[in-house]
Amino acid sequence: MKISSCRASFSKILHEAQKVVVITGAGVSAESNIPTFRGAGGYWRRYEATSLATPGAFRSNPSLVWEFYHYRRELSKNLSMEIRDDFFLITTNSDGLHQRAGNKNVLELHGALYNVKCTVCSYKGINNDSPIVTALEGKGGPDANQTPAMIPIKDLPACPECGGLLRPDIVWFGENLDHGAIEKASKKAEEADLVIIVGTTSVVYPAAMIAPNAANRGVPVAEFNIEHSNHTSEFQFHFQGPSGTTLPKMLGFQELLQ
Repeated sequence: MKISSCRASFSKILHEAQKVVVITGAGVSAESNIPTFRGAGGYWRRYEATSLATPGAFRSNPSLVWEFYHYRRELSKNLSMEIRDDFFLITTNSDGLHQRAGNKNVLELHGALYNVKCTVCSYKGINNDSPIVTALEGKGGPDANQTPAMIPIKDLPACPECGGLLRPDIVWFGENLDHGAIEKASKKAEEADLVIIVGTTSVVYPAAMIAPNAANRGVPVAEFNIEHSNHTSEFQFHFQGPSGTTLPKMLGFQELLQ
């Protein structure tokens, strides 16, 4: 497929589309100064972020992992992005930026920073407290020389139903995504008149295949990213550069961001 960066062609499809699906990735968070799990932002203190976002890390040192997620919760709580609420949004981010923008049609494939679940019973809930527990107040600083807090388990977030240890309700590395969520995302994309991908290099599977599968069914897909992805050649449009710059420049897209 010949890839286009024609503003007029994209604008025509956008304005005629009745069902628009937007898929966002780490690039959106990065432009809001939230560190990602890859590249220069892939470290917290001296730890690779990917090494802390695992079930094994939480079992070995729940205090350290909660410090890391407390840092991310505090970093993202005051951020927002301006965007309308007339499309369906699928995201692999967990920072809640889209909800703070007022978007109600959000499917978070990898979970959410402010969601928690019990490691003992079946409790799941939302906790927006800042900090989530007193013991984490002032903790979580990213400086490489920061000493781990070593918070006792009894002082970490606890389940309101059974008292068990809570963990972030996020899909960690080594865990499976919810099959139902992937199916819903795929169905939405394949039924869309237009799919817009923003800030993702399409390397996290199976989520990376949602847009290509839709494209293979004939759905126009427009990719906004700082670089080509593994699937760029399968899409109708590609607009290269920071999404915060390229999106508003597209004819008609300024309205979509207001």
